[in-house]
Amino acid sequence: MPQNRSLELPPTGNLWRTEQLLDLGYGSRAIRSLLDSGTLIRLRHGCYLRASLWNAQSPAVRSRQLIYAHAHGTRTTSTGSFLYSHTSAARLHRLYLWDVDGAIHLLQKVRPSNERHGKDVRCHTRPFAEQDITVVNGLRTTSLERTTADCAMMLHYRQALILTDHALRLGADPAVLQTMADALDGRRGIRTFRRVLATADPRSESPGETLTRELILRLRIRRPEPQLEVSSRAGRHRLDFAWKEEKVALEFDGKTKYFDYRSTAEVLFEERRREKALVEEGWRFVRIEWKHLFREQEFKSRPLRALADRPGP
Repeated sequence: MPQNRSLELPPTGNLWRTEQLLDLGYGSRAIRSLLDSGTLIRLRHGCYLRASLWNAQSPAVRSRQLIYAHAHGTRTTSTGSFLYSHTSAARLHRLYLWDVDGAIHLLQKVRPSNERHGKDVRCHTRPFAEQDITVVNGLRTTSLERTTADCAMMLHYRQALILTDHALRLGADPAVLQTMADALDGRRGIRTFRRVLATADPRSESPGETLTRELILRLRIRRPEPQLEVSSRAGRHRLDFAWKEEKVALEFDGKTKYFDYRSTAEVLFEERRREKALVEEGWRFVRIEWKHLFREQEFKSRPLRALADRPGP
């Protein structure tokens, strides 16, 4: 094995277990050299990733990469002994998560007495049936409905509401979720789960819209109509929230509502063009940003002021 091999990685592949690198001729010193030089990243004990790939990934992609690293490092994709569950399953289903940690969650029917899990692994032993199992990118994972139920019973209300809104939008069956909730009397977190089911709305298109709706309800502001379609000289538009009679629109401005394949500048220009056309039709706009979701009095006063300020004839 030439010494300069320690300065570069194989041209193909991105994710390796320790024994795979050893089989390729990289000794422990070479692996250490690659780590020290920043060419290789250790994702977990015994599992490594090409650093250039990790550095190019968004936080959401990195969170999924850690799950793939766990599967690769433990060779779990073929054993069938557990499912990825809770927020790990949510990440694999690409559900919206807000302010949750990066722990790896596993669901097993029985906890093996002699199995060792890493410090970042949380093992759950609730029963599951065949209908609770699906496969996402080759990994055995809890179904969309089971994932939603497990997360709603583990997370805080607003976190669970964001996830459930998105799950319903992606096609989770509300009847199946309700059946699950009905069968879980006395379980920890069941009150949160049932509260979320009573208030979830698949029309929310982003975490910010969900939190905006939650604040409107909690602060007892008269409910607007979500995703109202209106027309102007610029065409048809959909408003995040609207009080139709007063022609007041509340729009959440957040990065998650802008599509990755279009530049933010382009989308903002079109939004302002749309807004100008609607203002000509008599609409008034209240724009909410993330910071306003945590300034409740300011948040409440802005739409109330707009609703009270009726334009003259």
